[in-house]
Amino acid sequence: MWTSSDLPPIPFLPLSKELEARIDSIPTRLSEFGYDEFGYSPAVLKKMAPLAEWFYRNYFRVETFGIEQLPEGPYLLIGNHSGQFPLDGMFVGTALILDANPPRMVRAMVERWAFGMPLIGEFFSRVGQIVGTPENCRRLLGQGEVVMVFPEGAVGISKPYKNRYKLTEFGLGFMRLALENRVPIVPFGVVGAEEMYPAFTNAVPLAKLLKTPSFPITPTLPWLGPLGLIPLPTRIRIYFGAAMRFEGDPDDDDGIIGQKVLKVKEAIAAMLARGVKEREAVFW
Repeated sequence: MWTSSDLPPIPFLPLSKELEARIDSIPTRLSEFGYDEFGYSPAVLKKMAPLAEWFYRNYFRVETFGIEQLPEGPYLLIGNHSGQFPLDGMFVGTALILDANPPRMVRAMVERWAFGMPLIGEFFSRVGQIVGTPENCRRLLGQGEVVMVFPEGAVGISKPYKNRYKLTEFGLGFMRLALENRVPIVPFGVVGAEEMYPAFTNAVPLAKLLKTPSFPITPTLPWLGPLGLIPLPTRIRIYFGAAMRFEGDPDDDDGIIGQKVLKVKEAIAAMLARGVKEREAVFW
């Protein structure tokens, strides 16, 4: 276990007073050790936030659309998953801290395997992410939090470039949780992440060796070694839709739940189509 004192500040990216104030304004339930029951530490977030802000503002030049219509209280953020590495989650989480009023902390439901990786799982916890279990989601929604779910899972994030912006099959669990907890669903679409690591194929043997869902083969990875991990500086656009509210029994059969899920999927697909059509180019 490590604490915020184990993570040095980034000297060339100081924490601005405005960013610190926005993080401080987000309600927390901290223990005497400085983190909450899920491991989130505002002190660690403050050390990493300037770097996230720099990538958000300067490298990827993120634009948001519809962020002003985000509701108050607890809700589920449901969107497309893309880009080979989960930077899309970072974009959305950073958007709600930097550009939403009031700022909100996004608790992303992360695949369990990620928390088994040395240091990575601990880091994810400290910056607010959670193991993606229904019970964790219920607890956070009950505390009034925003929970982000990518229903495509690892399949969505590891799709090849030829299938960019084509949504894969959605899981049904998020809809059951929304119905059970009587919270709205906010759909969103991320445009630009598909081109950060344009993958030709997935090296399954390497993925199994590294115990990851995939190992993408891109124009730079693995050919350039560690440099191949640097994403291309695409222009990221995030589209937030209006809150969607559903009624029904969370224990309904898959067919009934699936019809509700389809409405969310169609809303996300429409935002992706709009974003791809509206952008002038991938890099600006």
